[in-house]
Amino acid sequence: MRALRDPILLLLVAGAAIYAAVANQYYLFLLTIGALTVIVGVGLNVLIGLTGQVSFGHVGFYALGAYATAILTTKLSWSFWWTLPVAALLTGAIGGLLGLVALRVSGPYLAMVTIAFGFVVEYSVVEWEGLTGGQNGLTNIPYPSIGGWSLGERGLALVAIVIMGIVLVLYKRLAQSAWGLAMRAVRDSEIAAGSMGVNPLTVRTLAFTISAVLAGIAGSFFASATTFIAPSTFPFFQSILFVLVVIIGGAERMYGPVIGAIVVIGLPEVLSGLAEYRVLMFGIMLFAVLLFAPGGIAGTFAARFQRAHGDDAPAAPVSATLSLSPGARKPMLEVTDLGISFGGLRAVSNLSVRVEDGKVTSIIGPNGAGKTTVLNILCGFYQPQTGSVRLGEHELGGEPAYRVARAGIARTFQTPQLFDRMTVLENLLVATQRGDLGSPFSAVASSPTGAQAQNARSLLSYVGYSGSVQRLAGALPHIDKRLLEIARALALRPSILMLDEPAAGLNPSDKQLLAKLLRRVADAGIAVVLIEHDMSLVMGISDHIVVLDAGKSLAQGRPEAVRNDPSVIEAYLGGAHFDTRPRATGWRPAGDALLDVRELTAGYGAATVLKNVDLNLRSGELVAVLGANGAGKSTLMRSLSGLLRPVSGTILFAGNEVTAYAAHRIASAGLVLVPEGRQVFPELSVLDNVRLGAYTRKDATAAEAEAMVKRFPSIERRKHNRAGLLSGGEQQMLAIARGLIAKPKVLLLDEPSLGLAPTLINELFHVLAELRDQGMTILLVDQMAVLAISVADRGYVMESGAIVHAGAAAELRHDPALERAYLGEA
Repeated sequence: MRALRDPILLLLVAGAAIYAAVANQYYLFLLTIGALTVIVGVGLNVLIGLTGQVSFGHVGFYALGAYATAILTTKLSWSFWWTLPVAALLTGAIGGLLGLVALRVSGPYLAMVTIAFGFVVEYSVVEWEGLTGGQNGLTNIPYPSIGGWSLGERGLALVAIVIMGIVLVLYKRLAQSAWGLAMRAVRDSEIAAGSMGVNPLTVRTLAFTISAVLAGIAGSFFASATTFIAPSTFPFFQSILFVLVVIIGGAERMYGPVIGAIVVIGLPEVLSGLAEYRVLMFGIMLFAVLLFAPGGIAGTFAARFQRAHGDDAPAAPVSATLSLSPGARKPMLEVTDLGISFGGLRAVSNLSVRVEDGKVTSIIGPNGAGKTTVLNILCGFYQPQTGSVRLGEHELGGEPAYRVARAGIARTFQTPQLFDRMTVLENLLVATQRGDLGSPFSAVASSPTGAQAQNARSLLSYVGYSGSVQRLAGALPHIDKRLLEIARALALRPSILMLDEPAAGLNPSDKQLLAKLLRRVADAGIAVVLIEHDMSLVMGISDHIVVLDAGKSLAQGRPEAVRNDPSVIEAYLGGAHFDTRPRATGWRPAGDALLDVRELTAGYGAATVLKNVDLNLRSGELVAVLGANGAGKSTLMRSLSGLLRPVSGTILFAGNEVTAYAAHRIASAGLVLVPEGRQVFPELSVLDNVRLGAYTRKDATAAEAEAMVKRFPSIERRKHNRAGLLSGGEQQMLAIARGLIAKPKVLLLDEPSLGLAPTLINELFHVLAELRDQGMTILLVDQMAVLAISVADRGYVMESGAIVHAGAAAELRHDPALERAYLGEA
C-alpha cells in the first residue's frame, strides 16, 4: 500500500511512539487522548469532508463505545480485545440506523437530529443506573492485556498511536476509492450524483456508519485509558470540539484531524493559565479559521504549495470513437401515455414518444409546456402517475434516478451540475463506475494513468475539451463546463443521452461546435434526446421533433413538417383566439427616454446571457420584449430591476444612472418589477401583500391599499385570505396590484400570462390595456407574443441574448423575423 510508504505518516507515527516511550504520565495521557481524538476526527472527516454532512452528536457514539467496553470488562470480565468489535458493531449499527433516518434531511436539520441523539445517549446512561452506574459511573476499568500482561498506560498509548496510523491509511484509501469519489460527488451535487448511478442514501449512510464505528472504537480505548467513566465525562461540548478538530485542521485533508487535534488538545495546555477562557479561545480560533483559512490549516497550506504533476493534457482521441460505438443495437426507449400532476395542475398528460438509437429526438414547446418535467420523469427524478417508460425490456417508470442511470440513460442539466470541488478527471471517474463502487478501500483516483483515466481523457478529447484534467470543475469557463458535463454523461456508456438546454449561455461559434458534437454522438449509435430553445440548432440537427403544449403532445414529425405546422406556430406565438386591444388612437411618444439601456451585457457566473442590449422606453409607452425561451428576456428584467448585476453597459432611469444600484434602491426610484412566477408572500394575506408593495412610500394609507384591491374583483373578495391559497391567476393579479401601489414610473412585467387559463389571460391583458390607456409606462415580457404585440406600442425581438429586430407593434405582427425568432428555420 502506497499510504504505508507515506514519509509524513511514518514520521508522525514513529515520532509519537518515541515520545510515548519517554513521556511522563501526564503527557502520556495527553498523547493517548490526542491519538483517540484523531481517530474520532478521521471519522468525522469522512462525514464532513467527504460527504458534507455535519454531526454534533458524535460524543454519543464515543460514549457508547466507552460504556460497551466498561460494562463488558467490569461486569462480565471480558477481555478488552473482545469488547472492541462489540463496541464497533454496536456503534456501527446505531450509526447506520441513525443515518438512514437523519440523512433524509440535511443542513441544520441533520445537525439538530445528531444533537438530539447525543442527548438521548446521555440521559439513557443516567437513567439506566443498574447497568451504567447512573451518575456515579463505572470505575476500575482495566487496561488491555496481552497474554496476561497488562499494557498499562504506556502500552495503551502505543496501541492508540498505531491504530491512529492505520485509520489515517484507511482514510486515504477510502478517499481515493470509488466510494470516496461517490461521497464527494454527493457532497457537491446530490442530483448529479444520482444521474451518474450513485445512490446518495447508501453513500451517506456508509459514511455515517464508518464515522460512528471510529468514534466507538476511540471510546473503547478512552474507557481503558481513564479507568473511570460517567455521564459527565461526555458533555455536549465534546462533540463541538470533535467538529472543531476537523474544521480547524482542514476538512477532507488526510492530516487535517492530526493538525486539529494538536491545536484542540495542545492549545489549552500552552495557555493553561487562561483555562477559564477556554471556550472563548476556541470561538476566536474558529472565527479566525473560517475568515482567513476556510479550508482549515492543512487545506490552506495544500492550496498554497500544491503543484500539478504529470501530463495534464487529455490524451489524443484515438480510441474515443471506439468507446462510444455501441457494438450492438441499443434498446429503444418507448414512452406510453405518460402523465403527472402537481397539486391540481396537470403538467404532463397522455404523452407517447418513441426514441430510436442513432437519432436526435428534440422535445420543444413554449414556456411551461412541460419539457423539463418530461425529462425528469424519464430520468427518474419524478415518479409518473400514469403510463410507462420502457427501455428495451425494462420498465423504468417509477425507478429512482440512480437505477435509471445504471440502465443506460444519461443526462445533462439546464445549469451544469458538476462536482465543483473535484477535478475534471475525477468528475469522469465518478461516471465510469456506473454505480458499481467495489471495495471502499480500492484506490481509483490515485492511478490517473490507469485504463479508466485514459478512457476519461479520450472522452474529453472527443467532446472538444482541451484544458487540464487536474483543474477543479468549478473553475472552468462556461463552455468547458458544458463539454465536461456531456463527456461525463458519455462516460456512463449510455444507450440514451438526454440534454436539457445544452446551448444556454453559449456564443454562436460554441453552438456550432455543440451541434456537430451531438450529431457525432448520434452517428456513433447513441440515441440523443434534446430539450433546447435555440430553434436554429434544433431544426439543424434533429431527426424527429416532439412539440409539447400544456403537457400534451401537439405535433410530432420531421423538422420541416413541425416548423410549418399552424398549431405549432399558434402555440409559440399565441393570441389567435384572444381578444386584441390596440390603442383607440395612434400613439406618438414625446420627450427623452424614461428608461434608456445601452450596450448591456449580463449573465450568470461564466455564462453570458445578454450581449450589448440597447433598448429605450418613453413615458406612457407600452413596449414588449419578444423572443423564444432562453433568449434572455427574464435576464434583462432581472438586470433592469437590480436583481442581477450587469457585467457591463449602462442603465439610465429618469436621467440617472442606476446600473450599480441595489434592487431596493431601483424599486424606490420607481422602476418596479412584477417577477416571473408571481412571487407573492404565501403566508401573508392578500391585503398585507398589497401593503408591502407600498413599503417605500411614506404617504401610503390603508385606504389606498383597500382601493387597490377593489380594482381587481377576483382578489377583492378574498383580501383577508392567505395569498398562498389563491389560484395562479389570482396570484398574478395580486402581484400586479402589489406593483401598482408602489406608484411606479415604469412597471416591469415578466411573463404575467405564464400558466394561466385562457379566460384569465383575457382578463390580464384587459387590465394591461387599461393601464396603458391610463398613461402607465410598461415594459412587458410575455410568452404570448401576438397578444403582447396587440397591447404594445413598440416591440423588440431577442435571440440568444441580443436584440435582432425592433419596430412598431403593427409592423412586427406580420414580420417573418418574429416567427423565425421563435421557431428558427428548418
